[in-house]
Amino acid sequence: MVVKSPLINVMERAARKAGRGLIRDFGEVEQLQASYKAPGGFVITADLKSAALLREELDRARPDFGSLTAVDGDVAGRDFEHRWIVDPLDGADNFVHGIPRFCISIAVERNFTAAGRVRREIIAGLVYNPLTDESYWADKAQGAYLNDRRMRVSGRRAMAEALVAIGWPTLDESGRQALLAHAAALLAKAGSLRRFGAAALDLAYVAAGRFDGYWSEGLAPWNLAAGVLLVREAGGFVSELGGGSAMMESGSMVAANDHLHEDLRRILEAAEPGPP
Repeated sequence: MVVKSPLINVMERAARKAGRGLIRDFGEVEQLQASYKAPGGFVITADLKSAALLREELDRARPDFGSLTAVDGDVAGRDFEHRWIVDPLDGADNFVHGIPRFCISIAVERNFTAAGRVRREIIAGLVYNPLTDESYWADKAQGAYLNDRRMRVSGRRAMAEALVAIGWPTLDESGRQALLAHAAALLAKAGSLRRFGAAALDLAYVAAGRFDGYWSEGLAPWNLAAGVLLVREAGGFVSELGGGSAMMESGSMVAANDHLHEDLRRILEAAEPGPP
């Protein structure tokens, strides 16, 4: 029997409640698409409603925690060691276009002191897909799960057979050129590429062995906090493109199984444009 921590139970309860609202709102978006009415403002409302429901549930359970969210930014709490990191609607562009690929992402970050320095770690994370009722979750050092089934990253070893997902952030012209260079390098080496537009769900898919790897730049902490823990607890590796571990600060993310991570990172790094 799978035993979930109190934190996971809190997060899952909150995500399911907010998820029911997103499902209702997504149905409205689909109707607006069919009637040729612009759903943009409606989606903003759906995002805010999801954020409010999550905040209510999480604050009720842990009123002293701080929070870092896509809607409210960084909010200090009385508990200086813990904070929620929340994206109430990851994949908003998909949502607004009626594409059924979006999720809720919740993580708990803990501050601790080591060697005289304050450090941070993700101790619990959950990514919830309300349309499929799939809950991807992990407690630190306890493994990763999809609902009640243990997750493991894929065992694929050959990059030529790998299914790799990529992000596509908002970029200026130089950034677009760099992205094209990276994508071209992956197209030449990887088996196949996907771009689905929901970073947290992409990372959950890596943890579940559905994707063999994932790469993106320009991510926000709430896009990747839960996913980082999921991939690690499922036996995978995560790093910045340059090999560092400050993904939360840099927004750079390379995630893959243990066989492919370094190959994927090196392919991308070799495609980095030189100085102008």
